[in-house]
Amino acid sequence: MATINIIKRTKRLRDNSSPIALRITKDRKKKIISLGFSCFDKEWNDRKAEFKKNHSNYIQRNALLDKFKSKASAIIDDFKKEGIDFTLIQFEERFRGDSKRKSISVFDFFDYKVDTLNQSGRTGSAKAYKETRDSVFKFYPQNNLKFQDVDATFLDRFEAHLRSRGNVDGGIAVRMRQFRALYNDAISKNIIAESFYPFKTYKIAKLKGKGIKRALNRSEIQKIFELNVSNHPHLIHSKNYFLFSYFTRGMNFVDMMYLTWDNIDDDNINYIRSKTKGRFSIKILEPSREILNYYSSYNSLTNYIFPILLKENLTPVQIQNRKAKTLKKFNKDLKEIASLAGIDKKLTSYVARHSFATNLKQLGVSTDIISESMGHQNINITNAYLKEFDNDVINLANEKLLIF
Repeated sequence: MATINIIKRTKRLRDNSSPIALRITKDRKKKIISLGFSCFDKEWNDRKAEFKKNHSNYIQRNALLDKFKSKASAIIDDFKKEGIDFTLIQFEERFRGDSKRKSISVFDFFDYKVDTLNQSGRTGSAKAYKETRDSVFKFYPQNNLKFQDVDATFLDRFEAHLRSRGNVDGGIAVRMRQFRALYNDAISKNIIAESFYPFKTYKIAKLKGKGIKRALNRSEIQKIFELNVSNHPHLIHSKNYFLFSYFTRGMNFVDMMYLTWDNIDDDNINYIRSKTKGRFSIKILEPSREILNYYSSYNSLTNYIFPILLKENLTPVQIQNRKAKTLKKFNKDLKEIASLAGIDKKLTSYVARHSFATNLKQLGVSTDIISESMGHQNINITNAYLKEFDNDVINLANEKLLIF
């Protein structure tokens, strides 16, 4: 419970007058906010907390005091409506007009998030938030959407909207996780109270997807390794990128993009993973060394190993654009490589990482070791990679029932 009072402060100014201020009391704590004018003791009515008639401008000043009290009460009411257990500092910011908005909308906060990420160079994350923002706006094209309006029913309807546009569980889950991250950030910044949090009721975990088989077995990896692309020179880089990723513990495309010759010593690749900031020292296997040897003689104007970033000192936006363009070509080339190698599976840049994990598991390596080698911060992530392997093992076990 907060209370508002107008007071005449006890301290004196140079002319011996006293400042008039607004005092807010909440949770036994007080905050004094100066109102910008003062009066002498004889001009102030302590009991009524207003100017006496002997003040030369008492009518206008008392009207201002009423406006200040009404403004303070309205701010407290807004906090209640928004479900925010406000601090005295937050109250003062709104009272003085220093806060961004007294009731920031979902789309305002999306825009703030995108701008902040772009300014910090995290253009990939900014792009993801922008895409989710646009997706929500297509469903609810009104700029005044408030966080307290986003409840479980809203999310159910948003999910139905996404399905009507051809999205499946996996894509819907991406949008919902991004929305959830934004909501969590809004809670941490006291834009919305945690009591409004809709993801306690709406569960993203229900969006399981169909579990598409992504990993290649070792014989399929060998087919790609032995594939002669001399008659298809446009595929050389993509073949190298895929195999290099596979033989370096499923190195992510972004980390390959940033890899420089300074990361290479005699027998190891030493680098920091972009996503988790974990440090890696990976032994260079012979297939990886052959690929490194190929690019060591490659005519490059930069210190980067792979011809993905073609210039030094690119801006974050230029890097993001180059990454997107190269990754698009990479995935397109992999479809052609799969066809030439006789592999009837959808091949993408991420298949190398899944294949690395799955093939280690089939060789009897423990999940804990696989998780550590891939730099996963949570073993559940590794288990998700190995889920399809578990299904294969069960199917093979069932087939043994047919042996009499």
